[in-house]
Amino acid sequence: MTATSDLDAPAIARRSPAEESARRRRRWRHLPQYVAVSPFFLLFAVFGLYPVFYSLYLSLQRWDGVGPMKFVGLENFRYLLTDSQFWDSIANTLIIWVMSTVPMTVLALLIALGLNSSIRFKGVLRVAYFMPNVTSIVAMSLVFGSIFSGEFGILNWILDLFGFGHVPWLTDPWGIRCAIAIMIIWRWTGYNAIIFLAGLQALPTDVYEAARVDGASPVQTFFRITLPLLRPVLLFSLVMSAIGGLQIFTESQVLLGDRGGPGGAGLTMVLYFYGTAFADNDFGYGAAIAWGIFVVVVLFSILNWRLVQRPERGQVTIKEDMR
Repeated sequence: MTATSDLDAPAIARRSPAEESARRRRRWRHLPQYVAVSPFFLLFAVFGLYPVFYSLYLSLQRWDGVGPMKFVGLENFRYLLTDSQFWDSIANTLIIWVMSTVPMTVLALLIALGLNSSIRFKGVLRVAYFMPNVTSIVAMSLVFGSIFSGEFGILNWILDLFGFGHVPWLTDPWGIRCAIAIMIIWRWTGYNAIIFLAGLQALPTDVYEAARVDGASPVQTFFRITLPLLRPVLLFSLVMSAIGGLQIFTESQVLLGDRGGPGGAGLTMVLYFYGTAFADNDFGYGAAIAWGIFVVVVLFSILNWRLVQRPERGQVTIKEDMR
C-alpha cells in the first residue's frame, strides 16, 4: 500500500495545465446560478436572520429605546414565567383560537364539498369566498367595530328586531372573544375552503366508484373515505390555523386598543408584546415576550400535529371498511 501510494503521488502532482483549467471551470460553472439567487439570501440575512439574533440579544437587556442598554441577563425571562398578564394573554389566545378554528374548519369543509359538486358559477363562487382573505384587516376591523357596537351596532339592531335585546359585544369578556372569533371566521373560511377544494379534487375517483358498488351511503363515504384521504390537507390547515391563530393582533388592536378592551379579555399574546414594547417602551421585556410567543407557537403546533396525525394502518378494502 505504501509503495502504491508513493507511485500515485507524483502522478497526481503532475497534472497537466489543461486538467487544472478544467477543474477550475467545473468548480465555478455554477457561479452564475449562485449569483442569481444570492439577492434573496442577502435580503433574508439582513431582514430575517439579523432581527432574530438581535431580538435575542435585546431580550437580555433593559432598554427604553432611547437611553443606553443595561444588561440584565435572564431576568426578563424569569419575570416572564411569573407574569400573570402573559399567561392571561395565552389563555385568551387559545380560547379565541378554539372558538374560531372549530366552526371555521367545519364551514370551510362544507363549502368545499358544495363547490366540488356539480353546481353552476363555481368560478365566481370561489372568488367570492376568497375575497375576505385579501381584504385589508384594518378596514375589516373598522367595519366589524360598527357592526358590534353596543348602542348603534347593526348586529344589536337585528337582535332587537327578533326580541333578543342588546348584547355587550365589546364590553363583556365573552362578547369580546366572540366578536374577534367571528372576524377570524369571516376572513379565513374561504381560504381554507379553497385549500380543501384542491384536496378533494385530488382524491382518486376509483375509490368512490368502488364504494358506490359496495352500497355505501353518502354519509359513510364522507366519514370513511373522504375524511381519511383528506387527512394531510386537514393537518396542513389545522397547523397553519394554529400558527396564525396564536398570532392574532390586528383584530384585537383595531377593535379594542392596545390593552385588549375591558378586563383585557381581548389581550392576545402578540397584542401584549406590542403594548409592552411600543406603548410602554420596554423593548427588552418585549423581546423576551416575543421569544415566549415563539416557544408557545412551536409547542402548540407540534401538539396539534401529534393529535391530528395518526399512524397508517395499512391498506384495507372498501368492503372491509364498510362493515
